[in-house]
Amino acid sequence: MVDQSAQKWLESAKNWAFQAGEIIRNGRSNGQFQHDYKLGHELVTSVDLAVDRFLCEQIQTVFPEHLIFSEESSPDLTLALNSGVPVWVIDPIDGTVNFAQGLLHVAVSIAVYYQGYRIVGVVHAPFLEETYHAVRGGGAWLNDQPISVSKRSELRNAVVATGFPYQRDSLPELIQCVAAVLGQCQDIRRNGSAALDLCAVACGQMDAYYESVKPWDMAAGALIAEEAGAVVGSFGGQRAQWPTALNGDNLLVSTPKLFTPLEALLVEAKGLPSQT
Repeated sequence: MVDQSAQKWLESAKNWAFQAGEIIRNGRSNGQFQHDYKLGHELVTSVDLAVDRFLCEQIQTVFPEHLIFSEESSPDLTLALNSGVPVWVIDPIDGTVNFAQGLLHVAVSIAVYYQGYRIVGVVHAPFLEETYHAVRGGGAWLNDQPISVSKRSELRNAVVATGFPYQRDSLPELIQCVAAVLGQCQDIRRNGSAALDLCAVACGQMDAYYESVKPWDMAAGALIAEEAGAVVGSFGGQRAQWPTALNGDNLLVSTPKLFTPLEALLVEAKGLPSQT
């Protein structure tokens, strides 16, 4: 039942992601979008809201019994807790600052969470012309071609992706982690889209990714990375009110042989007890 439904959810998500990508493309080419700020430095544009409305309307029309957990319109994770129906977890534009600045790392992220698991994930990057997708147990795909994580096994050769928070009060801890990773790994990349960073791990462009993010940032990308062979876990405490599959606190995703040494490195940098 779930397998058959998952295919329908996947096809719907891919179709809507492509259409949302056109809204994003048109929004940039028109150059008429409005800017606003939610908390501190967190940017939101009128295109974010337009894509959110489009996705929510599509989901409500085709799957009226399902729930929606969206960054812009319904950011209440209690919707997903103990839910007996599928929950669509969406980020209309992951990489809003990139979008506003004319950069390419911009994505629509759509996931379906059901009965404690990430079931479907789609990440569509309209300016890169890349579409990643996965169904639980079915592998990971980029533009309908199978993908897998890198075979990197040593920290000294690893290229690690991360991101920076909008709330600046965590900067000292962030700097400690960056220093620790730079001291042991080959290099760090910061592309400005958590969803695409996770997909970069999935296709072997990056060897690992760490950051504390919200559920809508990671739900689709984490499934895609996991289905590509990555280990998905954490390197610190996670808030109890978030389901494990949607919990982006202290998120760590990497090739299998890098996970334990990276976890130890980040735990030491943060001064936390080990999670393993």
